[in-house]
Amino acid sequence: MRSSDQRIFSKLDEIKVMRDPIHGYIHVSYEIIWAIINHPIFQRLRRIKQMGSSYIVYHTAEHTRFAHSLGVYEIVQRMCYENKDIAQAIDEKDKIIVMLAALLHDIGHGPFSHAFESVFPFDHEEYSVKIIENSPLAQLLDSYAEGLSKEVADIIAHRSTKTLLISMISSQLDADRMDYLLRDAYFTGTKYGEYDLERVLRTLRVKDGKLVVKESGMHTIEDYIMARYHMYWQVYYHPVARSFEAILNKIFMRMQDLYLLDEYARVYGFERLIDHQDKIISDLCRRLRDRDLFEYIESNDANLDELKSKLVAKGYDPRYYMAQDLVRQSPYQPYRGSDERGILILMPDGKIKELSKASMIVNSLAKGISKDDHKIFFPQEIM
Repeated sequence: MRSSDQRIFSKLDEIKVMRDPIHGYIHVSYEIIWAIINHPIFQRLRRIKQMGSSYIVYHTAEHTRFAHSLGVYEIVQRMCYENKDIAQAIDEKDKIIVMLAALLHDIGHGPFSHAFESVFPFDHEEYSVKIIENSPLAQLLDSYAEGLSKEVADIIAHRSTKTLLISMISSQLDADRMDYLLRDAYFTGTKYGEYDLERVLRTLRVKDGKLVVKESGMHTIEDYIMARYHMYWQVYYHPVARSFEAILNKIFMRMQDLYLLDEYARVYGFERLIDHQDKIISDLCRRLRDRDLFEYIESNDANLDELKSKLVAKGYDPRYYMAQDLVRQSPYQPYRGSDERGILILMPDGKIKELSKASMIVNSLAKGISKDDHKIFFPQEIM
């Protein structure tokens, strides 16, 4: 390592702490972590809602990707320093790199990002990698160690050969999910996403370079799996939030068709588009502002054609006033092929088993419970 790269290990004069309702405190001891947190590109996440349109249903779901990113960082930091197996498996530089990856994993999210991504060739994970590698953030990272921006980006892009670091950030049992389940449950006022984080962290182990869970912690993982399943159906896939997002999707589609999606249009805002001369985008933006959301019914071939006919008869363009939405969720789906991102259980005999092979409960869930929900969204006044 070059002597100039030693800057990556520079620590603050004192540990910085930030209060957090989920973790108590967020702890920062490294200078590079604190510099990233205070950078304008990271501070932008204060203005991005974590749950997108869910605040339409759960009025307290106003928390941000800034808070979530700090929470993911805190969990990864605890993994690195409080878990003996992980602490011994990776050196100090890799600890800093994976903490930076945790902090920056969502840096590419834009406003209402999932609705935006559905219209444009825009993937927030790919954009996160581009920001980390080609922006002032890259310059900041590389000023602490040569090539640091690429090492951080490689973890987020799953390009790194250090699979343990990737699994800490992106797997079926990762710091990202661990934080957002608890955080989203807290801010929606629901109990669905609650599970025993402390026990999960205590029972994590490293075996053959893989992140695994002690067999004695398997029941906690079963609770975690069910928490994730219920959060998706009760919160993330709530039909009212999906209706709101359907209108957002149509607004972005219309803006694209009208060539309105330039930098100025994004700043201009939906409120001003209510006065736009185009009747479709004006109406869609008004619906969003006034919470005049689309109605929804279960989708099938017969009612799809019927709805199209009704829309056309009443002067609505089905491209902008009808949306089909299919969501699918299983409690647990084992990864096929490579098991690097699956949940692995360390058995008492030292062997590793994939969770659905170690747990009868998860095995039954994986085989028996799978749910699809296919809805059509449309203006309620056509019925």
